[in-house]
Amino acid sequence: MMKRILLLLWIVLPVQAAPLPPWSLGYDPARDPAADGREAIALAKASDRYVLIELGGDWCVWCRKLDRFLEANPDLRARLHRQFVLLKVNVSEENDNADFLAGLPRFAGYPHAFVADGEGRIRQSQDPSEWLEDGRYSRTRFRAFLDRWRTDAQTASRP
Repeated sequence: MMKRILLLLWIVLPVQAAPLPPWSLGYDPARDPAADGREAIALAKASDRYVLIELGGDWCVWCRKLDRFLEANPDLRARLHRQFVLLKVNVSEENDNADFLAGLPRFAGYPHAFVADGEGRIRQSQDPSEWLEDGRYSRTRFRAFLDRWRTDAQTASRP
């Protein structure tokens, strides 16, 4: 019975008491992704989460579809923020953030995601098209991605 109560609390409790940092909310060409990245790594380390570096921009159709998918699936959005510190990095004509991108492994297109640990090491390059099924973002595929990236503490706390 206690495990069921804990599971219910784990599902319905808010992701975090504090609002999300500005670099988690959108692609802002005025932001400094190196400075934001240092803050994201520090927060990830302090909160036993990974950093999900999401590269894209407001111009990117699939970036907007991914945002709408997460808005339409609040349980997955909440779980994403429980497991990751989200760092959105703008890549656009206005600011291509070339210096920041030069420090990342090569990738094919946008959106693109990288999983980093609390030390800032890139652990995975993730093409979000792998979360698609029949041309739409898939709950099952996104959940499988989240399942792969639980920290030891998150796994132990799940009933």
